[in-house]
Amino acid sequence: MKNIVLKEIKNILGFDVVLEKPKDRNLAHYASPVAFSLAKEMKKSPKIIAEELAKKFVNSDIFSEITAVNGYLNFKLSNNFLNLLALNALNHSSDFGKSDKKDEKILIEYISANPTGPLHIGHVRGAVYGDTLYRIGSHVGYDITTEYYINDAGNQIDLLGTSIILYAKDNLFNEKVSYPEKFYRGEYINELALKANELFGKEIFYDENYFEKLCLWAKDEVLKIIKKDLSDANISIQNWVSERGFYDKLDLTIQKLQKTGGMYEKDEKVWIKSSELGDEMDRVVIREDGRPTYLAGDIVYHNDKFERGFDRCINIWGADHHGYIKRMQSAIHFLGYDENKLEVILMQMVSLLKDSKPYKMSKRSGNVVLMSEVTQELGSDALRFIFVSKKNDTQLEFDIDSLKKQDSSNPIFYINYAHARINQVFGKANKNLNDVIDADFSNLSEDCKNLLFEALLLNEVLEDAFSSRQVQKLSDYLYALSSSFHKFYNDNRVVGSENENELLKLFGVVALCIKTGLSLMGIKAKDKMEH
Repeated sequence: MKNIVLKEIKNILGFDVVLEKPKDRNLAHYASPVAFSLAKEMKKSPKIIAEELAKKFVNSDIFSEITAVNGYLNFKLSNNFLNLLALNALNHSSDFGKSDKKDEKILIEYISANPTGPLHIGHVRGAVYGDTLYRIGSHVGYDITTEYYINDAGNQIDLLGTSIILYAKDNLFNEKVSYPEKFYRGEYINELALKANELFGKEIFYDENYFEKLCLWAKDEVLKIIKKDLSDANISIQNWVSERGFYDKLDLTIQKLQKTGGMYEKDEKVWIKSSELGDEMDRVVIREDGRPTYLAGDIVYHNDKFERGFDRCINIWGADHHGYIKRMQSAIHFLGYDENKLEVILMQMVSLLKDSKPYKMSKRSGNVVLMSEVTQELGSDALRFIFVSKKNDTQLEFDIDSLKKQDSSNPIFYINYAHARINQVFGKANKNLNDVIDADFSNLSEDCKNLLFEALLLNEVLEDAFSSRQVQKLSDYLYALSSSFHKFYNDNRVVGSENENELLKLFGVVALCIKTGLSLMGIKAKDKMEH
């Protein structure tokens, strides 16, 4: 809608303008401050310039009224134009809110938690955010691939195997064992030990020759748990890549860095000159004994990302990775790529409450709150909504009980109720969308036009949410639209009114907007509310 309006204005004025949305929709749907930017050049006051520009808009089917107020050009959209947009939306519902294809290939890597245990609540925010960002970006025309980087080459995989062995010896074979401080705990370790004993027998826990086999098997089993946790939250990641799988490319990547002057040797170690690009200090890539550091694996992985032809790589990390950004950007720079094409989005911490008290951990999790526990208690829809309802760079604290309330204080209930209410109104009128699709919009009231305009803003909101990487703008928009709908419905008689068909058609657009917006958040809109 906005692009069509901008194109029409340019055709009439001959130059581009900036459009804003006034808070008072009765004043205008769009406004432009273009007269202020022209004042110096034209040596006239913005008020006079705006009045002169307004006179150029004649015989436009898009606008019903163009006024000049205090130097601003105000545009009201015509009923005919709004009707054409509404018809297009209702007749092509699967394309509603979409944009033309964009010439940018993007890789979004998110979660990438160590495959040593189920996902916990700290992983959820990045998981839901990443999936929602992918859904929105794809809808507005970007070519996006999602990826999970499996950290399966470090000591943590050995520790997983050791944890299973110690648990088995202690609990299955009644041996006295001492646990290391970083021993993995939780019911899943018990389940893995039982399953390993059943599949491989007791020998797997005692013969060192089988240790690597146990570790890799356990890693794959944990990945199954992780994938199920994600699936239960309606998250599906396209690519799963292994850190171990990149290590055969390590030597070639190091050579590439050495050729560009990004590496040097000191104290029998190989370092990257990350301090040259803002890091606090240079970082070790290869230890004195020849073993690569964790950073080495990440460098090889990111080199592979750009070799695969992605124009932009978006990494979604926890806030504790802030200091890691500069060293990765420096590696990309020395590899010969534009370090600005790596975009890192940090997720702040999450605090979970129940009955206004910290959420209790279960014996299954060991010492963390599991994603699966919260999903089971809240449901996928409420889980997803709350994790995209706040900016990612702000800490999130929420009480589980507040998301179970069946009233307007619960935002996901409030939005779903608007969608269900519209279905209910159609049912009371004993009509469906096809019965009202041709309803005449030529005499819509200002309140109707404003509600319709708000529902047709979806594409604009999606473009803004993706380009700013602020997916909470979509949830804010849906809540505001639902609030406008509820107020309109409470103030107006619909079923049995003279303009019943026009109102039902209008409601159909609102319902489509809510359904599409929720879908892009990974949530299925409810057709009826169940208590």
